Amino acid sequence: MSDILLSLKNVVKSFDKQVILNGIDLEVSKGEVVVIVGPSGCGKSTLLRCLNGLEPVQGGRITFQDKDLTDGKVSWQLLRQRIGMVFQSYHLFPHMTVLENVLLGPIKAQKRDRSEATAEALTLLERVGLLDKKEAYPRQLSGGQQQRIAIVRALCMHPELMLFDEVTAALDPEMVKEVLEVMLDLAQQGMTMLIVTHEMGFARAVADRIVFMDQGEIREIAKPDEFFHSPKSERARQFLSKFFVVETGKGREER
Repeated sequence: MSDILLSLKNVVKSFDKQVILNGIDLEVSKGEVVVIVGPSGCGKSTLLRCLNGLEPVQGGRITFQDKDLTDGKVSWQLLRQRIGMVFQSYHLFPHMTVLENVLLGPIKAQKRDRSEATAEALTLLERVGLLDKKEAYPRQLSGGQQQRIAIVRALCMHPELMLFDEVTAALDPEMVKEVLEVMLDLAQQGMTMLIVTHEMGFARAVADRIVFMDQGEIREIAKPDEFFHSPKSERARQFLSKFFVVETGKGREER
């Protein structure tokens, strides 16, 4: 693809002698939504943490807009303003209101004008349906509301790439939909996103490409319809059989 925003070449990550990521190759274009799926423990979340500088890599190269992220001189404080990340847990400051949480980064880290940042924050809060909660504290919000605030906080930093690490994993089922709707809206607005999720229906709806990982390796990359309808690898078919009817060499199977 043209206009590559993020590139990974033979990326290796290990903890002690255990290899977590083994030769990862991946490119993400500007405006693309790439969804990473796979069994628990396959390295999906670790991959995102490496992209945000939370974990160092032991081999390979990661470039973001031609900037080498494996260079030891990289300023992650500045890079994290361009590569936003939303985690399973919300990480909101409990002693700050919603609006104060959202404004902390733009005002303190980016030194932006308070009135300009506030206007943008209020617009984003309205966009996710939480403008009326701007003076509330995190303890007064549901899990789904807190996660939407975490997304707004990241967006207010004007990131060029958003990383989502199983952001619905800690939510009650009834709260999942409201968070996924915000992410789907971001995709429709052209935000470049790399998403780790176990929500297969959402993955199919939002992704431009699906990346299937297993045991620290990328086993398959495909368009959503192709991946969910007729995965190429036997391991992907085994994985998907827990969720869907899938195509196999012997015809359709349902588990």
